Amino acid sequence: MTTRAGFVALIGEPNAGKSTLLNRMVGAKVSIVTHKVQTTRARIRGIAMAGAAQIVFVDTPGIFRPRRRLDRSMVKAAWGGASDADVIVLLIEAHRGLTEGAQAIIDRLKDEMPQGKPVALAINKIDRVKAETLLALAEAANQAFPFAKTFMISAERGHGVDALRDWLAEVLPEGPWFYPEDQIADLPMRMIAAEMTREKLTLRLHEELPYQLTVETEKWEDKPDGTTRIDQIVYVARDGHKGIVLGNRGETIKAIGQAARAEIAEFLGRTVHLFLQVKVRPNWLEEAERYSEMGLDFKDGDA
Repeated sequence: MTTRAGFVALIGEPNAGKSTLLNRMVGAKVSIVTHKVQTTRARIRGIAMAGAAQIVFVDTPGIFRPRRRLDRSMVKAAWGGASDADVIVLLIEAHRGLTEGAQAIIDRLKDEMPQGKPVALAINKIDRVKAETLLALAEAANQAFPFAKTFMISAERGHGVDALRDWLAEVLPEGPWFYPEDQIADLPMRMIAAEMTREKLTLRLHEELPYQLTVETEKWEDKPDGTTRIDQIVYVARDGHKGIVLGNRGETIKAIGQAARAEIAEFLGRTVHLFLQVKVRPNWLEEAERYSEMGLDFKDGDA
C-alpha cells in the first residue's frame, strides 16, 4: 500500500471558518472556535486520516492588518505556515465574497507561493447565499488566481468537506506517515487544555477583554485513581481586568472553570479537577517566552 503524508495550510481572513473546518476534518475539537475574530494564536496541527493518506493541518492565524507586536507575530506565522506546507487551502466566506482582505491574500499568494504548489479555494458558509451568487464568486476568484480546485463547503454542517479531504489525500506527496495513526494533534495536552479554558473566557467575557489575557497550564498531575488535576493561571494585563474575570463573588471564573473542566474531561476521557487562578502581569504581551509558548516568534513582531 502506497502511503501519503504532507502538510496542509488553511489560510484566510479571521473568522473565515478555518478552526471549524480543521475540527470537522480531524473529527475532534483541536483548535478553539469562538465568534471573536483572531482567536487562533498557536500553529495548531490537527491530523486527519483519509485512506492511506495522513493529512497534517497547519491551522494558521487569520491574516489581517497587524497593529501590535502580537498581531505582527501572528501574521508572520500564518505566512510561514503557508510557505512551509505542501498544499494550501484558501478559505473565503460565501456571504462576504471577495473582500479587500481576501483580495490582498490572493495578491500575496501570487507573489510568494512557488510555481507548482497546489492551492485550492474553499468557499465556506455556502448555506448563506444563492447558487448563482456562489458560481459568480467562484468564477471571480478563479480569474484572480489559478486555483488547482474549487470546493463549495459548509465547515459547520460538514457539506463538501469529505470531497475536500479526499482531494487533499490525492495530491499530498507519497511517503511514510509523520505521526501514529491515533494521534490527532501535535500540541502538548497542557497547551490544548489552556486553549480550551481561554476559549471559555473569550466566550463569556465577549468584548470586555479581547486579547488582554492568556492562560497557562502550570501543573498537570495524573493521579493513581485515574483522575487528573490541572492547575492553570489566567494572566491579565491590568488590575481592573482581574475583577472582570473573577466576577461578582467569583461567579464568572467559577462558571468558566466548570465549562472548561467539562470540555477538557470530555477530550481526555477521564475525570478532571481544574483549578484556576487569576494573576496580573502588566507586560505579558511583550514577553518573549509567552510567544514561544504560543508557537510564535517574538522577533516576528518587530516592526
